[in-house]
Amino acid sequence: MKHGRSTEQQLMSNPTEMSITVWAYSLGLIALAIFLIILSYAAYPLLRGYIRKWNDMKPIPGVAGAYPIIGNALQFKNNAGDFFSQIIEGTNEFRHLPLLKIWIGPIPFIILFHAETIEMVLNSPKHMDKAYAYRFLYPWLGTGLLTSTGDKWRGRRKMLTPTFHFSILTEFLEVMNEQAVILTEKLGKQAGRGPFNCFSFITLCALDIICETAMGKKIYAQSNSDSEYVRSVYKMSDIITRRQRTPWYWPDFIYYLLGEGKEHNRILKVLHSFTESVIRERAECANSVESDSDSDQGLRRRRAFLDMLLKTTDEDGNGLSHKDIQEEVDTFMFEGHDTTAASMNWALYLLGSHPEEQRRVKQELWEVFGSSDRPVGADDLRRLRYLECVIKESLRLFPAVPLFARSICEDCHINGFKVPKGVNAVIIPYALHRDPRYFPDPEEFRPERFLPENSAGRHPYAFIPFSAGPRNCIGQRFAMMEEKVILAWVLRNFSVEACQAREDLRPLGELILRPEKGIWIKLGQRAH
Repeated sequence: MKHGRSTEQQLMSNPTEMSITVWAYSLGLIALAIFLIILSYAAYPLLRGYIRKWNDMKPIPGVAGAYPIIGNALQFKNNAGDFFSQIIEGTNEFRHLPLLKIWIGPIPFIILFHAETIEMVLNSPKHMDKAYAYRFLYPWLGTGLLTSTGDKWRGRRKMLTPTFHFSILTEFLEVMNEQAVILTEKLGKQAGRGPFNCFSFITLCALDIICETAMGKKIYAQSNSDSEYVRSVYKMSDIITRRQRTPWYWPDFIYYLLGEGKEHNRILKVLHSFTESVIRERAECANSVESDSDSDQGLRRRRAFLDMLLKTTDEDGNGLSHKDIQEEVDTFMFEGHDTTAASMNWALYLLGSHPEEQRRVKQELWEVFGSSDRPVGADDLRRLRYLECVIKESLRLFPAVPLFARSICEDCHINGFKVPKGVNAVIIPYALHRDPRYFPDPEEFRPERFLPENSAGRHPYAFIPFSAGPRNCIGQRFAMMEEKVILAWVLRNFSVEACQAREDLRPLGELILRPEKGIWIKLGQRAH
């Protein structure tokens, strides 16, 4: 039987072919070596920086079980409720420590939940940049006021601050009262009918308010909760939160290949198309109308934040481009409805769980409004002092933003520990607000904590529902105004009874603090 020759024998019989093969093999080895050298050259600074941070941060107390490169990433729960419970359990366990470190993959974090250490970060003009996880908001919000850094943030903040002056904000009271009336009509259909989840009722009202005040656009969310824009706002927040909790989806090429990247882009197109069309329409209207005129419906054209942005210029006389304006409008939409909606829902739950505090609010409302159904005015807001204490105590127990983060922009020391540049500082208001040094019996609902005589001398960074320092929330006056108006309308018309125990709420630590199964209440009609 005749056998074929081996490959080696064939090559030996053809020296030219053998030379070409050896040359190609050698060239492949050289190419591989060059690739590995380039990769090593690129990776070396990253690896060196990682090792330096790892060594610098060794003295900082940390969560056990961190492995090189992957850190503590595998220890974190993926479910939003489990994840937040894990965070809070950790802060309770380590409350005696001034700060805590964790590693998520190769990225280091320090966890801060004491007023003294938080002040060192938030009050510093050096640590103004937002942390790494905020980059996942860039496709939606660009680098608007929430996400921008450096000179852009400083310039933009200076330009936008006048638009949040109290005298301008009071112009929005008309919108807030109108939407509050619609809300009370819808809630009235639930009164006397047993428990229901009020969360979406309040949220849609807040969405209608921010759309009209930010963009001058009615979207009728309370009447059409199934609109594509409304659904897209909620869906985008959920998608971003999931990505923030999943480090293996942080690299873009993996996320868009294996994660929700396609769905993210589809929803992004809906959100941007809507705001782009509103900006274009409003700009054309502003160019064609010199002063307020009657709209198609015969109503006076109301001023919105968007109108002020279209007229805003910097110190050099340059106006904002439409892209700049869209960044800020999208930011207002994102920050301006979910936060206030969550805060109002938590306040209703707490008042529904504490009849005596609800009675005090109703007494104050009676003193201000009597039995009338008149709108809430600017002077009324100043007189609703106890209601303001209720809102603040609700924000203490359930801050709308349960955690946020900054980037440490240069090497520093916090409570005697060296924290190197590039570390992410995670601030947890939910845990901070439960510090018994400043809030005895912290789990109890006591609005009187915020009466002036009881607040005197309290550490200024012990209560930061709107952040604090130079980069605090520019919209906090707007939020407090809206919450007072909506809660005043609800409590002037109904009595509220909560239907859940505190331990059943199970808060979800997403971008906004929400209860896992909503807020379930019973409503009773007021006696006229």
